[in-house]
Amino acid sequence: MAGSTTSTATDTPATALGPTALVLGVLSAVGTWAFLFPWTVLAGALAITFGVMGMHYARKGMGRMWTAAAGTALGAVGFIGTVTLLWAMY
Repeated sequence: MAGSTTSTATDTPATALGPTALVLGVLSAVGTWAFLFPWTVLAGALAITFGVMGMHYARKGMGRMWTAAAGTALGAVGFIGTVTLLWAMY
């Protein structure tokens, strides 16, 4: 075997929060303009939540800050965009 298979401090579930927030944020932001309202609200809220948690852990050295921040921003754009469109239709 070439590499070690033991876990390290960076092998935590917290490292997946940033990329998860980024994917959900992209889905939310794109879904806003594709009129997928129920899914964009849910994906946006989850992206904001996971992104904020990812930024918290990134400050402690687990995970990357830019993916968590980008996911939070895109999730906010998707969530606020969807709420604004629904409010304008009412």
